[in-house]
Amino acid sequence: MAASRQDNSPETGALDYDVIIIGAGLSGMYQLYRLRELGLTARVFEAGTGVGGTWYWNRYPGARFDSESYSYGYSFSKELLEEWEWSEHFAGQPETLRYCNYVADKFDLRRDIQFESRVTSAIYQDETRSWRITLESGAQHSCRFLITAIGPLSTPTLPRVEGRDDFKGQSFHTARWPKQKVDFTGKRVAVIGTGATGIQTIQTIASEVGHLTVFQRTANWAAPLHNGKIDAETQGKIKAGYGEIFARCKETFACFVHTPDPRGAFEVSEQEREAFYEKLYGERGFGIWQGNFRDILIDRAANATISDFVARKIRARVKNQAVAEKLIPTNHGFGTRRLPLETFYYEVYNRDNVELVDLKQTPIERITPEGIRTTEKDYAFDIIIYATGFDAITGSFDKIDIRGAGGARLKEKWTHGPETYLGLMVDGFPNMMMLMGPHTALGNIPRSIEYSVDWVTGLLRFATEKGLTFLDATPEGTAGWTDHVKALGVGLLSNEVDSWMTGINRNVEGKQTRIVARYSGSAPAYRARCDAVAAQGYVELRLG
Repeated sequence: MAASRQDNSPETGALDYDVIIIGAGLSGMYQLYRLRELGLTARVFEAGTGVGGTWYWNRYPGARFDSESYSYGYSFSKELLEEWEWSEHFAGQPETLRYCNYVADKFDLRRDIQFESRVTSAIYQDETRSWRITLESGAQHSCRFLITAIGPLSTPTLPRVEGRDDFKGQSFHTARWPKQKVDFTGKRVAVIGTGATGIQTIQTIASEVGHLTVFQRTANWAAPLHNGKIDAETQGKIKAGYGEIFARCKETFACFVHTPDPRGAFEVSEQEREAFYEKLYGERGFGIWQGNFRDILIDRAANATISDFVARKIRARVKNQAVAEKLIPTNHGFGTRRLPLETFYYEVYNRDNVELVDLKQTPIERITPEGIRTTEKDYAFDIIIYATGFDAITGSFDKIDIRGAGGARLKEKWTHGPETYLGLMVDGFPNMMMLMGPHTALGNIPRSIEYSVDWVTGLLRFATEKGLTFLDATPEGTAGWTDHVKALGVGLLSNEVDSWMTGINRNVEGKQTRIVARYSGSAPAYRARCDAVAAQGYVELRLG
């Protein structure tokens, strides 16, 4: 579908920047690097005091990524790959933040980043085809192009329960962890939430605290991470094999080093299936989720086989069988929600100083000055940790007053779920591009980031060479892509489950209805579609 070009050039005054980027995480830093190559003036506004995004904010105990370190870092610089050495197969937050700072220093990125600058509004100016950005301080800046690099999991949510401000002890969300070390010695600690961040926190602090009470609303499947130090020999192999590693990530379904096994769960004998699950359970990383039989995420019977296997593992690892049963999910199958990876998490519940409270049986009534009151009893705590997740994917956009052509509000346009073009643009919001927004391929995030940044950079190079000042998706293109994304989700067991991946957050008003918030096709298919648009000169866009 060819779209008409608008040839009338606007009369414009001088703009502050060619491009403004919101966010100095992995997306924002790489996008800044690429924009400099184009010779464009750019400014990054970052709410925090440093770079790193996710790895700046999430300082909670045990925070680490679960993609292999060597598949997670940037691939764009051979020199960077040769210089940096990951110490673990799955690096922890402190090391990853050091990596982010190393990148910022190596490429002198900070001179174009303004820290402690939270963007509160972004308003498109129809007359000048530009964006006016307002910061929390009241300062305003103008630019031709706006790029959001605000992340799919960057807006934390707290439980909607009375009395949160009444608690007299220390309390914090995992994603707003204090920079200073928290002393758990002898303390009575509560953790609310058993998702990925909750699991990492719980397994890390259980041996430090005086007593730990875990409040669980929804049990989650988890599998062993099997982390370890990278020795010198392995380090050498990794550096020599980076080309193969990134080539592998480029060809797999979700950009991990793992990809689904071509066999179905019932195409092998029960003995072979059990042996395969044992093998995956004993290997590092996401293999048991991303490298399992091809049908475990689409066929209920196939999924039941792996769910039963992992349930048996939980029962074997937790001594108290009543507790074990509470830790086994009953409302979703294995892998149909984002899979946390753990290190002796289940063994935590064998400790005398750890208690599990099932909130489905005894919900929290309120937070009290002394602790937490459930329908059953009052608990006294020194520290309350909220591992209650994020207003995912669209939440970060909702926090900013984004208005497009004619003053249309993005939040209102997305009232019934996100509508995007390739997960990168939205019709009616000219000159705005999104990195890792709704309807884009997620998977191994940095691999997806690099592709999205390169695509946006290609579009801006095209605009610069052609003298274009207006780039917009068409309503037809947006509707077509949104319908395509929804169609890809049909038949996936994950889209029948309440989770952040389906837009559900019971702690956020108006987000209790499932939506299709992410692209669930393969990463190679996604890139092929986007590449075709670029190869055809972006004729599917409105250009002028």
